Amino acid sequence: MSQPNITAPFIPENAPFSESQRSWLNGFLAGLYSSASAPANLAEPKVEIPLTILWGSQTGTAESLAKKTAKAAGQKGFKVEVFDMDTYPKERLSKEENLLILTSTYGEGDPPDNAEAFHAFVMGDEAPRLESMSYSVLGLGDSSYPDFNQCAKEFDTRFEGLGAKRVAPGVWCDVDFDDPYAAWQESALSALSDSGAAVTPSSNGTGSPVNESPAEEPGPKYSRKNPFPAKLLSNANLNKDGSAKETRHVEICLKGSDLTYEAGDALGVVPQNCDELVEEILSVLGFSGDEEVPGSNDEPVPLREALKHHYDITTLNKVWLENYAKKAKHPELDALIATQNGKIDEYIKGRHLIDPLMDFSATFAQAAEFVSLLKKLAPRLYSISSSPKAYEEQVHLTVGAVRYETHGRIRKGVCSTFLADMEPGSTLHVYVQPNKHFKPPADPEMPMIMVGPGTGIAPFRAFLEERVATAAPGKNWLFFGDQKKDSDFLYAEQFAGLIESGKLHRLDTAFSRDGADKVYVQHRMLENGEEIFQWLEDGAHFYVCGDASRMAKDVDTALREIIQQHGGLTAEEADGYLANLKSQKRYLRDVY
Repeated sequence: MSQPNITAPFIPENAPFSESQRSWLNGFLAGLYSSASAPANLAEPKVEIPLTILWGSQTGTAESLAKKTAKAAGQKGFKVEVFDMDTYPKERLSKEENLLILTSTYGEGDPPDNAEAFHAFVMGDEAPRLESMSYSVLGLGDSSYPDFNQCAKEFDTRFEGLGAKRVAPGVWCDVDFDDPYAAWQESALSALSDSGAAVTPSSNGTGSPVNESPAEEPGPKYSRKNPFPAKLLSNANLNKDGSAKETRHVEICLKGSDLTYEAGDALGVVPQNCDELVEEILSVLGFSGDEEVPGSNDEPVPLREALKHHYDITTLNKVWLENYAKKAKHPELDALIATQNGKIDEYIKGRHLIDPLMDFSATFAQAAEFVSLLKKLAPRLYSISSSPKAYEEQVHLTVGAVRYETHGRIRKGVCSTFLADMEPGSTLHVYVQPNKHFKPPADPEMPMIMVGPGTGIAPFRAFLEERVATAAPGKNWLFFGDQKKDSDFLYAEQFAGLIESGKLHRLDTAFSRDGADKVYVQHRMLENGEEIFQWLEDGAHFYVCGDASRMAKDVDTALREIIQQHGGLTAEEADGYLANLKSQKRYLRDVY
């Protein structure tokens, strides 16, 4: 392209300068103007590729990875928007050109709470055709559960069915998700970059745009990848004589860690496997334990150390059993796997990894060959049961120790018994897992209703301590349940003191083994339905913590019945009322 003929400015002859000064100034201006007016880069302007990222998360992990993906995409030139699925404007879906979904699964294959409405929309008849969309899905799950990554898989299949183009295969992460996530991110962004080279930018919506890479913020010194070596301060059994349970109150010192947390967050604990189980596996396999094998970070370690600290030697599932069968070459095991009548599921139920090692012996030429079948030992998350405003440089947990007998063997929960059996002064490795979506009301005047049977009481002890420490005037109502009042009323003395001081305004309990009829927290809710509805009308936040598959569903059913009955609403209108509570972040659950 030809350039316009532009004349540089000059000093006129009648200016008050000598000839030599005028000559020098003219030369200076000519050089300056030549540099300043040099033609700009006439290359075609860089085209940003629009990308929308949606996340569904129960504990915050998918949210964290979504934001990490957005940052990486921004650095690659994408024009990114990130949405919590609960806030995503669904009418935009048919117009999306590039979409990434990151979601967990909880309960019995259910979507996380913040993904529930979007999942129902996508799976329903109103979902639009998506022929113009390119997409990929990342799932976060735990293969020890039968509905492994079910929610993510449903999104993946449904989007394809609606005509969208899957540009990178879906990746279904297990509890050790770092490497699979990194591979998925690189694959998905590369594929979208290749397919979207000629795409023009779309207009911004109402999400969280990430058009420029933010300045790198220093992360915490200690994290999931680098947990803090903390000292155990105390470890006490909360249950009294006559209880069938063992619930531990664990206090941990965070001094020197720079770790901070808020009421509602979780603590990640890195467990160790039981010494007796490690020795039994070594004996069954015929190894000494000194054999060198790759550790979880691929560095060589002795087999005994690897089995204790690096690998999951408890969880048994169909995938592991099928892989083991290839090594064992045991006719009975092969027949068990070959049948399609559910016998393999029947075998797995109530058993651990040690059982097939004993039932269907296999010979491994090298210890590393056996270790290659194992997945990494993952941290466990526990709801924090203390407020940092009440306990400086401490964090408390409420942990139910899992011990039971099946198929003639005593079984132990890996992390729960690791914690339960620890002596004060021992060291354990921990990190904080923020949960920004499970907090006491931001407005201290708002009432809150908390339903937390058993160890589900943990975050609500923290919530109440937070309200006391901040002198929050809002009313507090707690529903607690367990087996027996005399032996299983966790933190009874503390709650009694809160009632006496006027900080806990209502406490309703349900002890299922104390009467002829089993009474649970949902029954107490129904008995007090009129007042619960009035609290909701007054702006109360409703919280649930505990078992997802049974308790949380029963509580949800009871709450819908209360809203319908005492609000004078139809079932459909009650569903809408509850959906509105969720959209206002006033119905929140920490369930597992």
